[in-house]
Amino acid sequence: MDEKPTVKFPSFNKVKVAVGAVLALIIGYVLSQSFFYAEPGYIYHVRTVTGNEAVVTEIGYKFYPFGRYNSWKRAMTVQAVSGSSQDAITSEKDANNASASLPPLSIMFLDQVDAHAQATVRFSIPSDEESFLKLAHEYRSPENLLRTALLPVFKETLQANASLMTAEEYYAGGRTEFNSEFENQMRSGIYLVKREEVNVKSGRSAIGSANIALGTDQEEYGEDDKTIFVVQKVLDATGQPRRKQQRFTDYGITVVSALVTDIKPNQKFIERMQLKQKASADRAIAREQRVQEEEQRLLAIARGEREVAERQAKAKVDQIQKTTEAQTEKQLAITRAEKLKAEAEIQRETAEINLEKARIEAETQRTLADAEAYQKQVILEADNALAQKLEAEIKIQQLWAEAYAKRKVPTNVFGSGSGSGAPVGNDYETKAFMQMLTLDAAKRLSYDRDMVKE
Repeated sequence: MDEKPTVKFPSFNKVKVAVGAVLALIIGYVLSQSFFYAEPGYIYHVRTVTGNEAVVTEIGYKFYPFGRYNSWKRAMTVQAVSGSSQDAITSEKDANNASASLPPLSIMFLDQVDAHAQATVRFSIPSDEESFLKLAHEYRSPENLLRTALLPVFKETLQANASLMTAEEYYAGGRTEFNSEFENQMRSGIYLVKREEVNVKSGRSAIGSANIALGTDQEEYGEDDKTIFVVQKVLDATGQPRRKQQRFTDYGITVVSALVTDIKPNQKFIERMQLKQKASADRAIAREQRVQEEEQRLLAIARGEREVAERQAKAKVDQIQKTTEAQTEKQLAITRAEKLKAEAEIQRETAEINLEKARIEAETQRTLADAEAYQKQVILEADNALAQKLEAEIKIQQLWAEAYAKRKVPTNVFGSGSGSGAPVGNDYETKAFMQMLTLDAAKRLSYDRDMVKE
């Protein structure tokens, strides 16, 4: 009879180890499907196996027994930058912190100039449970929110904002206004506008110079007006601009920031702008040259006026000097004339005084002469004109004396030695002769030399 094989059962310890391992695997699996770690900067939409929903905003490990969860960034960024791909859309893992990256968007300005714009908009999703669950139910995942809501709004608003101004206005100083309007429309809604054609006066009518007969009064030529496109905002009854509301605001999503970082127009516009810049620079240079020429002209005029003023001032000084000198000469002449007049007056008065003095002296002399004549007459009457007789005698004696002195006497006189005296012609004879003449004259005068005693 054949022997039956012997069945060996594992030992109890081995079974216990195996069961423990299985239980550990089961517990590990259950734990791995029931806990997750909530990262900072995210909001989690948790669905449990029992059909309950929860919103997790705190950081740390969270329990969701055999449920599911989606992570949403608290702030999602949509940007159009160079070097991005349109398909590079992520919501969970993004190395450059962007929720969606697009290549530069093509926009069209009001004057039909196309350009590529780079912009960035950052959205903030709601954190309260009711608004977040409404958002999660509507879009179910961040990818759907980006593709169906945020990206279209980003593109539409950027393109609508470009239609509010021309490219020339943007590059002529409207960059700040463009950025401000973009952020305003992203937050509050897109303006409802209407595009109109408007004829405006250019104010730069050209004047020809071909008709020489007209001289400087030439006729105008060229167009004085031009047609431009103007975008008018549609206003409501209160006068406020009407807007197309942003749909994402219904779910509590807000715009944190909206920036337009760069706009590059097409090459033709760039070339046109370069030509315009060159023309503007040429005009500026010409304007500066014109200003310089005007300054030179004004300088020449000022210099000429200064020279004329200097000459006038010098001539005025000379005139004043000559006038002063003439006035001085005149005053001096007047002074000399007055001096001469005064001197003549003094001389006249002196002459009158001298005349009067002479007259008085003459009267005095006449009176004295009369007195003297009277005195002489009295004396003559008193002494029988003795004084006159004496004077006549003196003169006679003077005449004889002079004659005697001038007589010619011989050097040698020879006479006889008789006793009759000196020879004839000597001094003795002459003296005797003179005595005889004197006696004769005295007799003829017949006056008495004796003084009459009263």
